[in-house]
Amino acid sequence: MQNLNRLFIRHGFLIEEIGEGRFDCLKETEENMKFLKETLDELFVAYSSVHGLLKIEERELDEELWLRAVDFKFRGRTEMLQFGPGVDIPGIKNFDTYMAGVIRQLNRLGLSTTSCCDGHEKKLPGISFTRETDMATVVKVLTVIGLPNIHIRNHSVSIRVPRIQLLDAAEALNTFSPEDLEKGMEELKKRSFLMELESCLSIDGESGDEDDIRDWVRSKLVNHADSLEMDHKGNILAVKVYGRGKGPVILLNAHLDTVYSFDEGREIIKDGNIWTSSSGILGADDRAGVAILLETLKRLDATNFNGTVKYIFTVEEEIGLLGAKAVDANFLHDVDAAFVIDRKGKGDIVTSCGGYEQFCDESFGKFIEETASNYGLAGWKCTAGGNSDTRIWASHSIQSVNLSAGYYHEHSADEYLDVEGCLGTVELLLALFKEAGTMRRIVRKVERGYKV
Repeated sequence: MQNLNRLFIRHGFLIEEIGEGRFDCLKETEENMKFLKETLDELFVAYSSVHGLLKIEERELDEELWLRAVDFKFRGRTEMLQFGPGVDIPGIKNFDTYMAGVIRQLNRLGLSTTSCCDGHEKKLPGISFTRETDMATVVKVLTVIGLPNIHIRNHSVSIRVPRIQLLDAAEALNTFSPEDLEKGMEELKKRSFLMELESCLSIDGESGDEDDIRDWVRSKLVNHADSLEMDHKGNILAVKVYGRGKGPVILLNAHLDTVYSFDEGREIIKDGNIWTSSSGILGADDRAGVAILLETLKRLDATNFNGTVKYIFTVEEEIGLLGAKAVDANFLHDVDAAFVIDRKGKGDIVTSCGGYEQFCDESFGKFIEETASNYGLAGWKCTAGGNSDTRIWASHSIQSVNLSAGYYHEHSADEYLDVEGCLGTVELLLALFKEAGTMRRIVRKVERGYKV
């Protein structure tokens, strides 16, 4: 199921939600509004429309049903129709089903397009731009939103992604303004991540009541994972193979639940890089970890990693690691190393519980310290820590650590999050993936009992 506002953005409608089930349509064309109403009629969705205001009774719709409703024979047949500056952009019905949202957003940002094709699952999606369009900016923006595999030729780009990921791209592009395009790549990446982090921190879900946050995370994973399931306990299990998949199998883990529910009406207060809650817990334990892993997923395609990543987003961690304990051992049998993102502060590499229950060999922790140092990521040091899902993965004889997620004073109204700490953890994870070959050699030596 998709929130209606997200669904409209993903499919190219320039309408703005102004309240529960109420949408301002004054920026949309009559042609596109007619198509929208036809679609809602086909889906038997009740609505009313008066003076540029659309009211809809449903709050969510199944995107698969939506796709069937908006698709029709020969849709996008006019995809080579010229459009751009000084030319009215054709109606949404003239674009391929999976490309309409991206095209509307690119043109809104001033990156004027002339033709497009979503690939029809037979070839790569492609977009052509006017000669006046700065292609360096196009590549920068598409890379930032998680489309790094771009081939550029003259004023056209082909994008090596399944066409369904174009819907995610439209949603990501919607977060930018034309002014944002003047910013550098790293600033755009940071801005994109912080918006996702705020969304993650805005979804309630204490232990035993994780449905909403689980649905949100699944919506972020569904078009990027090779396999995605929810196990009998409610944990999310996902697998993604990179390259030929011949390298190590790495587990990334964070937990979905918070220790308490969010206070009703609370707001996230931002003071530079420090975020707090206006009332009650912030929930960065462990929503920061969740956001860090989703950002890592988005950026991994741009690395040379050749291996497999398994993602586990667990439930009921705060009440005894119950979700992690319920994960089927078969899902873990081939994992070489596990990285949990659920440690307070910045720079901690937790290698044991209290110094008495080891999570990994000393050489594995040392490898992480050295990788951080070699990539200019100062301050990362091995230390003892407390209870976390890391204990469960280590009990399966997996080399495991728990990394800092940037939060402090968790489980209290004094909780705060240093968002730069979050970004630092993303950078460390990406560095570790770049050194995956060395990581695997260390793990193999540990398994064979050799001194490293």
